[in-house]
Amino acid sequence: MTEKKHRIPDVVIRRLPVYLRYLQQLMSYDVDTVSSQQMGHDLNLNPAQIRKDLSIFGDFGVKGMGYRVSELADKLSKILGLDKEIPIVLVGVGNLGAALCRYNRYQKSATKIVGLFDGHPAKIGQVHGSLEVRPMEELVDFVRQNNIKMAIITVPAAAAQSVCDALVAAGVKAILNFAPVLLNVPEGVRVQNSDVTVELQALAYYL
Repeated sequence: MTEKKHRIPDVVIRRLPVYLRYLQQLMSYDVDTVSSQQMGHDLNLNPAQIRKDLSIFGDFGVKGMGYRVSELADKLSKILGLDKEIPIVLVGVGNLGAALCRYNRYQKSATKIVGLFDGHPAKIGQVHGSLEVRPMEELVDFVRQNNIKMAIITVPAAAAQSVCDALVAAGVKAILNFAPVLLNVPEGVRVQNSDVTVELQALAYYL
């Protein structure tokens, strides 16, 4: 399965959570089945593309009926690895980090922030929800002891690479990076960059 994941285009993988969130919304309205045409209309995507994406992972549709919503949602959860809880550490508990922590706390999601870390002495010991901010000196041991493979970085650009290096050394394999800098990671470690400024600048083009 791991080798197959590497052969699947990133753009397909990034669409799967969109499909899953849509299906979960349908489930909240007690919708039993949905066609690719309806999905395409609601998601502003080509129905043929949706069928092609899903067919990579199996034959989920029922001819003349479409997709069984709950069944497809379960399948996508398993494909994405969201059928079990995924613990995450967040490094950098400033305004953005604290906001992400609050948001995650109220989401019904398999991805759960379980550890908060910061290098600023004034922030050590602060409590966000049920989590206390820990010093950076405890980061590596915490990650290793809790077998954590995913992390969020919300530190200033100057500190991002050193934080990334520490996470990778501790065994983290996936990083969501909010710092405005490109991170250097070894093969086998995945980084997803999220830069609000860049997204807004791109949106400006359409004005």
